[in-house]
Amino acid sequence: MASDSEQVVWHDRLLGVQTQNVSREVGDFVLKRAGSFWAYQLAVVVDDNAQGITDIVRGQDLADNTARQILLQRALGLPTPRYLHTPLVRGMNGEKLSKQNGAQALDARQPLTRLQEAGQSLGLGQVSAGTPGEWLQRAVPLWASRHTKITA
Repeated sequence: MASDSEQVVWHDRLLGVQTQNVSREVGDFVLKRAGSFWAYQLAVVVDDNAQGITDIVRGQDLADNTARQILLQRALGLPTPRYLHTPLVRGMNGEKLSKQNGAQALDARQPLTRLQEAGQSLGLGQVSAGTPGEWLQRAVPLWASRHTKITA
């Protein structure tokens, strides 16, 4: 699909310009699994297009999938969404917090505190508010002002 010299270049709205040579750095990748199931890379590209997705926000651990997906979008004549890869929240051991790694659920009894922690992790700084709704009203425009002006 891509030649050995083809660099896929895209702009991540948080990480900036990203480059990957899929042939050299990844090699061939699976599009259909042995049991006739479509693999993630192709399925997500087709699904995002079918839903009219224009902006993808996901964790930085998935940023290296982007070049493969862009190659597939190009091969299928599909538009390329805008990408933004957020920092991961990590535990004391440095691993990302996820069910896969056995992370415990957040204590939801203090939602405002959890939102403030999430905002700090995403680089929003301290967003003062008295309620979760108030926090969201202040944080969403702050996030948007930082990450919606840059186009792909």
